[in-house]
Order: sequence, then structure tokens, then C-alpha cells
Amino acid sequence: MLIGSIVATLVAATPFLFYLYEYVPDTPVWDNFLFTYKSNWYKSANAGVWVLMMKVIPLLLSLIWFFTCKHWWYHALIVPIAMFTFQVIGAIKTDVYMDELHILYLLPIMAIVFPSIYLIRAKMFNKINDSDKTMEELEEEFMLKPKTFWDKMKQYF
Repeated sequence: MLIGSIVATLVAATPFLFYLYEYVPDTPVWDNFLFTYKSNWYKSANAGVWVLMMKVIPLLLSLIWFFTCKHWWYHALIVPIAMFTFQVIGAIKTDVYMDELHILYLLPIMAIVFPSIYLIRAKMFNKINDSDKTMEELEEEFMLKPKTFWDKMKQYF
């Protein structure tokens, strides 16, 4: 119940998290007590943080969706998660325009995820034809149910 409340609060707070960039000054260098941020490409720390928030918020929402999804197809969410992760890393590391060639980095991930999803789907429909179970019962049968967050992380690595 506590984790559900935290997740719901995080989802509800995403518009506020996104607009945090408005508190960043419109100068090339933003110096605060935690770090110093220098915007090379945008010439404005405000614009750089705005671009970063445009990548971080969808990544956060995709991760929440991935870890809370109960459907058999949730592995398909790995593709947008990987895409947003590449974009966030690019925004932090290089501070340059980064939405050009990331599809090339996603191709190996898609080459693994898409056939895996298709095979799971094919197994499910074979079982539907061979049994009298409903789709919900089959989804429940194929679902892995780790007990903790770390158990869920371990199943992917």
C-alpha cells in the first residue's frame, strides 16, 4: 500500500517535476550549491534543463508503467525505456542535439524484444486452442511474479 501511494504521488507530481526547469536561470552557466551546469549547445541552462526534463519525465513514467504492468506484453516497454535512456544520457553527457541516430542503438534491443513478444503471444494462442482457459487465466499463467522490486530487477539481468 505504501509503495502504491508513492507511485501514485510520483505520477501525479510529474507535471510539477517537469516545470522545475522554470527555476533554472536563463544564463549559459547555472551555479548552485550542488553542482555547476554549463550549457554548451543551447547557450542557456534553462533550455538545457527543459530538454532534459522532456526526456526524464517520459522515462520515469515508462519505468513506472513497466514495473506495474500486469499484461504479458509489458516487455515491449523496454524499447521506449531504452530510447529515453539513450536520450537522457546524451542530454547529460554531451549537451548537444541528440534525437538523430538513436534508432540505430535501439535496433539490437528491438531485435530481441519483438521476437520474444511474438513467441509469448504464439504460445498463448496455442494454449487457447488446446484448452478451455480464458485469456485472463493464460495471462496469469505466463506472468512471472517476483516478490520485491529487486527480484523484478534480477529477472532482467
